[in-house]
Amino acid sequence: MPISLTPAQRALALGGTAAAVLIGAFALGLGTGRSSPGGQNPAGLGSPATASDNQGDAGTNLTGAQLTAASGSGRITVTGTGTVTGVPNQLILSIGVQVKAASVSTALSDANQAVSRVTGALRDHGVAAADIQTADLYISPDLRGSAQTPNGYTVSESVTATLRQVSAAGGQIDAAVRAGGNAVTVNGISLNLTDTSSLLAGARKAAVANARTKASQYAAALGQPLGPVVSITDSADSGPFYPAAQSAAGAASSSVPISPGTQQLSVSVTVVYAVP
Repeated sequence: MPISLTPAQRALALGGTAAAVLIGAFALGLGTGRSSPGGQNPAGLGSPATASDNQGDAGTNLTGAQLTAASGSGRITVTGTGTVTGVPNQLILSIGVQVKAASVSTALSDANQAVSRVTGALRDHGVAAADIQTADLYISPDLRGSAQTPNGYTVSESVTATLRQVSAAGGQIDAAVRAGGNAVTVNGISLNLTDTSSLLAGARKAAVANARTKASQYAAALGQPLGPVVSITDSADSGPFYPAAQSAAGAASSSVPISPGTQQLSVSVTVVYAVP
């Protein structure tokens, strides 16, 4: 039989149909978003990535951070020092003369003669001419009070002599001082180590051992094994300089006593170790 609907019933039926169509379209959009490649929704509906995808990314990032920490190598940088002792085998003598005279020409002539006697005595006692070198020459007027005219002139000359046999150095110095007479001056001596190759080899070995000991202690404190050497830097430092002053006046009849003593050579090395 025919069904007649009132205007109110007809409006209610149309609203229900429209709602059903919208719900179906929304469901269809969600399904399309999940199935599209790369998690993108061509219709602009749904999320770009699902909850399970986000959890997978987070797990991958965490694993990468652990691998970086595990595979990266640390570094331990230490400085080791090795010190050895040797006996000086060379003496450097600074010797000269000082002469005063009424005229500058007389003072210079007297000083020249005195220096010649000093250097001659050194050569006569085994010092090579090549090991004697002129060091200084000073000429100065002697002025007293407010006088403008010099009362005389002072000439000082000095030479440096390398005495290569320390055992003979005392006799060589004594001969030079006697040759110079009362005009002679000894400005000082220094004792040196010249043949240091074997000493430096021992110092380097000690420095490397010292560095490894330090690095091993640091690695043990960190609970890590000590890895191989990454780099090493060497710096050699010769031992201290020991000058000694000598008095020229009243030289003894015997040779000047020379006690060479000892000097130290130090080597420092900076070593970088890997820590696996």
